[in-house]
Amino acid sequence: MSSVAESPEGGEPVHATLDEDVHVGLFTRAVSWVFDALLINLVAIITGLGAELVLSIFPLAKNAQPALKAIAGVVYVLWCAAYFVVFWSITGQTPGARVMQIRLVTAKGQRVKPARAVVRWVGMNLAMLPLFAGYLPILFRRRGFPDWLAHTLVLDAPQISLVGARRATMRAARDSSQERPSPISRREPESSTPSVSIDGSPALRP
Repeated sequence: MSSVAESPEGGEPVHATLDEDVHVGLFTRAVSWVFDALLINLVAIITGLGAELVLSIFPLAKNAQPALKAIAGVVYVLWCAAYFVVFWSITGQTPGARVMQIRLVTAKGQRVKPARAVVRWVGMNLAMLPLFAGYLPILFRRRGFPDWLAHTLVLDAPQISLVGARRATMRAARDSSQERPSPISRREPESSTPSVSIDGSPALRP
């Protein structure tokens, strides 16, 4: 199956095929997921500590604590869903995917829309049951259950670093300045009209 994905810099499209070496393996995806999970839980922990601080100042009744825990659980699930859906829909890359230089696109190589991203997030959670069986096809160079359900692909997306981009820009500017021709001074053409002396005879121009 072939696909075409835009390059990270918006340049020429990237052609990819599942049967080629661009296939993203399970290890790369796992590292990306671990990075995203750490970031998601770090934000959740910081938010939880802030909520605990507020509740220590303004305590609630004991009968309200179960409802508060249920609300916290719902907010956590929504935060996880929003994390993946927003990043997949905007850039096709979560922070973990950007670190591992991989990108999510549709089967036709186009940007993933929010509805498709939601379907893939649901499939990503269903694939964990039982024992992450939905991800086993990736070991055989096939699409996992989330990508099969949402008709998406995970492709390699090598990208230049910020330092590399700055060096490339400086090198291009230096090369263009060296190739620019130096300005040539133009001299005014001398007039071909001879000067005439007082007595009417032609005079020599120095």
